[in-house]
Amino acid sequence: MIELEKLTVKFGGVTALDHVSARFEKPVSGIIGPNGAGKTTTMNVISGFLRATGRVCVDGVDLGGLSPHRRTRWGLRRCFQQEQIADDLSVADNLQVLLDALPGTRTEKRADLDSALDVTGLSARADTPASELNTYERRLTDLARCLVGRPRLVVLDEPAGGLGPSETAHLGDLILSIAVLTGAQTLVIDHDVDLISRICEQTLVLDFGRRIACGETAAVLEDPKVRAAYLGIAEEGA
Repeated sequence: MIELEKLTVKFGGVTALDHVSARFEKPVSGIIGPNGAGKTTTMNVISGFLRATGRVCVDGVDLGGLSPHRRTRWGLRRCFQQEQIADDLSVADNLQVLLDALPGTRTEKRADLDSALDVTGLSARADTPASELNTYERRLTDLARCLVGRPRLVVLDEPAGGLGPSETAHLGDLILSIAVLTGAQTLVIDHDVDLISRICEQTLVLDFGRRIACGETAAVLEDPKVRAAYLGIAEEGA
C-alpha cells in the first residue's frame, strides 16, 4: 500500500503541492492532471529528491527519513521523463551498474539481470551500446532497470512519451506484469488517458497542486471536476 499524507511543497511563494493525500492499494495506480498540476513534484517527493511536509509510507514503511540512494537500496525504482541510461554502456551494463549498488550475490544478480532482459525482450540487444538504441528500446532499457534488485515500488514518469500506439500497448502489458514478476506496486504518470484507464485500477487527479479526485479509475475519469480540469470538458451548469 502506498500512502501519501498531507504532502505540501512550496517554492518561494508558489505552492506546488497543497496538503495532497491519497492511498493506493492496487498493483498499478496512476497520477494525472494538466501541465503544472504537481504530478512530477509528487514523484520527486516520493523518490526523495524534494523535501515536503507530510508523509510518504509504503507498506507501513515511512520513507521520509531515507535519502534517494537509501530508497533505491530499500526497493524504490524510477523511470524519468528522459531515460536515465548511459549511452557509452551496453544495455546489460546499464542494468549491472544499478545492481552493483544493491545487496545480493553475483549469481543472484546475474539471474536477475538475465530475467529483466528476457521480460523486456532485450536479450538480443544486451551487448549493444545504449547510443545505438531507438526510442522504444531506450524506454525498455529504463524499464528493465526497474525490474532488478527486488523492487518494492516502481515509479514511472511519462513512460509512453514519444511512443506509437503499438509500442504503448506493449509497454502497458509490461507494466501490468511488474507486480507478478517482482511483487512491487507501480505508480504511473502519463498524459495518455487510454493507457491510464487500461492499466491503472486507481488514479489520483491533481490540479494546481491540489487533489481534485482519487479512486477507482473509471469513476475518477467520469468525475465532472476531472473532465473540466484535465479533459477540457466543461462541468454541467458551469
